Amino acid sequence: MSADLSHANQWVFDLDNTLYPAECDLFAQIDVRMTRFVADTLKLPDHEARRLQKKYYAEHGTTLNGMMSVHGIDPMPYLDFVHDIDLTPIPELKELRSAIQDLPGRKIVFTNGSQKHADRVVEKLGLTGVFDGYFGIEDAGFLPKPERVAFDRMHERFSITPDEAVMFEDLPRNLKTAYDMGYTTVLVHSEKDWSHEPEGARPAGAQDAADHIHHLTDCLTTFLKAAKTSKPKN
Repeated sequence: MSADLSHANQWVFDLDNTLYPAECDLFAQIDVRMTRFVADTLKLPDHEARRLQKKYYAEHGTTLNGMMSVHGIDPMPYLDFVHDIDLTPIPELKELRSAIQDLPGRKIVFTNGSQKHADRVVEKLGLTGVFDGYFGIEDAGFLPKPERVAFDRMHERFSITPDEAVMFEDLPRNLKTAYDMGYTTVLVHSEKDWSHEPEGARPAGAQDAADHIHHLTDCLTTFLKAAKTSKPKN
C-alpha cells in the first residue's frame, strides 16, 4: 500500500546508502581511507587501525567522533581525506530527481559526512538544485546522528517541525532519535551484506524493521512516487 504522507511538508534525507543505492558500495572506498587515516595518524599496523576504527564507529557514532574524543585530531583534514573517493559508481537518477521535486515543502540533506561530500554526491546523482540545504557533520559541531543535539542544531538551522516531517535513513539507530522527536520514519534497506560492520551500526536489511520504523522500502524512488502527499503528482 502507498504510504500516506499527506501531513508532511518537510523532508529530511540521509545521504550515503539512502539517496543512492547501497549497491554502489561507496562506503567500501571510504572504509579503506578511514583505516588508512587511523593507521597513519596513530602509527598503527593496518589490522590494528581497522579494529580501532570499527570500535570507534560502534562506540562514538562515527570514526571521526572517536578520533576527536580520544586523540584530539583536527576533523577537517580527516573529512577531506576519507571523502576523496571515486564517485563513478553513482548513477544519475532522473526519476528520483522528479520524485523529490514533486514533494511539497522543504527538502534537506542531513548527513554524518561533510558538506563538501554531500555537494559532490548530490551533483553526481543529478540532484543539484533539488534541496533547500545540506546539514553536514561540521554544522552539528562534529556530533553525529543519532545524537539528539545534532538533530536540534539541524532543526534550528532549517526550522524543522518534526511532526510535519519525514526522515529517510539506512541506519535504524538514527531513525530511533527521529521517531522519539515525532518524525515519520522511513527505513531504506538493501540486500547488500553489511555483516563486516559492527552490529547495531550497520545499514539495514529488511529484517531490521522495528517499532520506531513507520515505513520500509528498498527503492526510494518507487516509494516517493507512490506516496500520498498534499501535492498531487503530475
